[in-house]
Amino acid sequence: MVKNLSMQHAQELAELDKKYYLHPTTAPKAHAEQGPKIMFEKGNGVHVTDVYGDTYIDGVSMLWNVNLGHGQKELAEVAKEQMETLAYSSSFISYSNEPAVRLSEKLVSLAPGELNSVFYTSGGSESNDTAFKLARFYWELRGEPKKRKIIALENAYHGVTIAAQTATSIPNFHTFSSSKIEEVFHAKAHLTNCEKGDKSDPNYEGCIRDIVEKEGADTIAAIIMEPVQGSGGVFIPPAEYLQAVRDLCDEFGILFIADEVICGFGRTGQMFGVENWDVVPDFLCFAKGVTSGYSQLGGVLIHQKVRDELVRFEGVLSHGFTYSGHPTACAVGLKNIEIIERDNIVAHSKLMETELKAGYEYLQNKHGIVTKTRAIGLLSAFELFQDPEAEIPFDVSVMAAAKVGEECFKRKLLIRPIRVAEGKNIIAVAPPLVINKQEIETVISIIDESITAFKKTV
Repeated sequence: MVKNLSMQHAQELAELDKKYYLHPTTAPKAHAEQGPKIMFEKGNGVHVTDVYGDTYIDGVSMLWNVNLGHGQKELAEVAKEQMETLAYSSSFISYSNEPAVRLSEKLVSLAPGELNSVFYTSGGSESNDTAFKLARFYWELRGEPKKRKIIALENAYHGVTIAAQTATSIPNFHTFSSSKIEEVFHAKAHLTNCEKGDKSDPNYEGCIRDIVEKEGADTIAAIIMEPVQGSGGVFIPPAEYLQAVRDLCDEFGILFIADEVICGFGRTGQMFGVENWDVVPDFLCFAKGVTSGYSQLGGVLIHQKVRDELVRFEGVLSHGFTYSGHPTACAVGLKNIEIIERDNIVAHSKLMETELKAGYEYLQNKHGIVTKTRAIGLLSAFELFQDPEAEIPFDVSVMAAAKVGEECFKRKLLIRPIRVAEGKNIIAVAPPLVINKQEIETVISIIDESITAFKKTV
């Protein structure tokens, strides 16, 4: 592509985009009228450049997925080499290829506990759907076909395929197109004492344990949760929560699905998010960071006890995707993990967490509206309140997070305002894991300027 397109060429692209390109998670009417907010042309490290030559800091790793940053030539080179050798092969009817096998071996070596096999998908939604199907199938094979129900959490985001979108509880996604399946429940999140069995807790009704008891453990196939909730607001669980849920699953004979689509591959300062709490799930769903977004790949790591049951099945496993075990994607995934390990990216993510927290402390001390700052690795957020001490939110009409996000955009920083509910103003920051101290300081400086600008408007 020609660098820094001419103004005429860029405007032509924008018009074609308006006419022909229906964008995901975008307001169709506004896009059809106004065209793309930004068209990216190239990237390097934590920076991306648009077709007009303007360079931005990518403060959210695009969609939480560009863990190694932009412009990684090694990933491009391995993709080219694999495409020239064997670009694609099927994994159906026992067909296989070396990159898929080698990546499976590597993933198993990295995964906690006895997560000893892999089923490949094209992305996170498919991975979570796959875990639901395999969980139900596992119980069918065990002679317990009534165990079909899935419990997710409030504020969860698990994707946009029909089952994954049903498990998602963010209102706009959950209700879109009335495309929901039955037997999916949403529990109150992060209530450790309740999940341990404290029925005197005033929040007990609607917790996971309460739902299990009311529906009957003999009808529950699995519980799914993100180790750290991402799109729902970047909520980090209490210290003992994941273990409490693991214990509950063991107590009632329920499978535990960890949705690591955002949390995996160093994002939380560990290779996998569950490792922050030393918990081993029965399924670990991954995507995004496995290739740093350089190729479309996802999958499910499966516990040995589940695999043992599956491999006794003599029929055909009637599930799979055209791109399951895609050799080029798997080759990119292998190289991506090699770089993560070689360059100590996971440890660096944990180190940069400290810098990010220091920046948030500065913002909170300077601006009376900044509160509830949180970070684990390079997955972080802060909130905006009119009066944090009294927990008085901004009026909905103020659109505080959106306006601060726009001020950041004007200053060439991409961040993600999150509005999971009326009155909530959360801003997520999750830069590529290769970001350095100076770049984090620049991010904080831009946010500082943007909040200052916003405060002058209210």
